[in-house]
Amino acid sequence: MSTQNVTIHLSDRLLQRARLAATSLQRPLEEILTATLAAALPEVQDAPADMRPELARMTWLSDSDLWTIARSAMSGADQEMLTYLSELQSQRDLSDHEAAKLDALRQTYGQVTLRKARAYALLSLRGGKLLLAEN
Repeated sequence: MSTQNVTIHLSDRLLQRARLAATSLQRPLEEILTATLAAALPEVQDAPADMRPELARMTWLSDSDLWTIARSAMSGADQEMLTYLSELQSQRDLSDHEAAKLDALRQTYGQVTLRKARAYALLSLRGGKLLLAEN
């Protein structure tokens, strides 16, 4: 992996925060800034192609918008149908219509999960702590 030098202008307050993190973690300032950028700018190549732009744009959403995404879920009806069709599939072959519906629900579930994971990751990064870590 090649690297390139970049000059950026940081406010005194932001630089102070980065230096504090570097000192606390006993790591070079450059490493802290690089890791922070890597966390904030998602590697989305492994995500479904249709979700990549959305996941990348989430970096610039407000905390309020991210909390909305983090707390989101599939509708109760869709969750029930997903469970029903999954169980039905273990008992018999699904009709073409049922199989298509199950695939669509699984895709929706995956999309919701990816959005939520990205939202929690960004909120954690912004808060300076892991939201899901044990206390």
